[in-house]
Amino acid sequence: MFVYNSPMDTLAGLLDAPRARGAFTLRTVMSSPWSLRILAESPVTLIAGVSGEAWIVPDDDEPMRVGPGDIAVTRAPDHYTVADAPATPPTVIIHPGQRCCDLDGNSIHEKMTLGVRTWGNDPEGSTIFLVGAYEHLSDISDRLLRALPPVLTLAQGEWESPLIPLLLDGVVKDEPGQAAVLDRLLDLLLTAVLKAWFARQDDSRPDWWRFQGDRIVDRALRIMHENPAHPWTLDTLAVESGASRASLARRFHDLVGEPPMTFLKNWRMAIAADLLCQPDETVSTVAEKVGYSTPFAFSNAFKRVRGLSPQEHRSRRELQ
Repeated sequence: MFVYNSPMDTLAGLLDAPRARGAFTLRTVMSSPWSLRILAESPVTLIAGVSGEAWIVPDDDEPMRVGPGDIAVTRAPDHYTVADAPATPPTVIIHPGQRCCDLDGNSIHEKMTLGVRTWGNDPEGSTIFLVGAYEHLSDISDRLLRALPPVLTLAQGEWESPLIPLLLDGVVKDEPGQAAVLDRLLDLLLTAVLKAWFARQDDSRPDWWRFQGDRIVDRALRIMHENPAHPWTLDTLAVESGASRASLARRFHDLVGEPPMTFLKNWRMAIAADLLCQPDETVSTVAEKVGYSTPFAFSNAFKRVRGLSPQEHRSRRELQ
């Protein structure tokens, strides 16, 4: 029998995905005026304010200030600008692979390198912020990326964590194994930030967060989240959720926007897409973990939902 758990259980599963591998972690030091045009399209980037202020200017949204203790998270594929003021025109462009150029396309990497993992236009600059960028899509789950807006921010008073000072201290160290240490700190920081953001009581949270207001729909979602391989039917979901078949179908569609079994199919394929990026998983093992009796049936379902075969999905991720 399904046991009802706390609202954080589903969130814990969502946040169990970040696994940085050779992430781009940098201390940035700037003096005004400055403006960076970000075209890098890193899957997820964290920008943490240390001193002074920076402004994140999304292409399709209002400018967002990042001051000391504030933090922002951006996600691909949206482009944006980071500057000392919203109106400052860009003078540096950050391309994929964190390649930095001037407006004429000339590399300025050496010119702006100020030391170990330190970069900027002035070593004595009054504005300092940390940047941590996940460079591989396989390091971040599809489910998490779809839950995030293009840019989210947390003010200093909205969260509390000792991780920023740890990163600030560790990022400039040139020691054996330090990159792996920074990767793990970045994972912890992203998890802490997103946990605080999801817990905020406002409209910026993703749509699925409101499902917890309906106990029956929330139960059905948790059942599918926690045991996607079970051969669920609408009838068995209704019994476990404590509702009639018709009531569950109606309430689930009204809140989620699709029938329960359609949600389950898409959820299984989202999990499968993540698992296929793991080197120790095969199509057969993934098929079993998401509830398909044969790899053939799973492959057909995956292609119908995702538009490409499991092998094609894996190959595409390996090239990213």
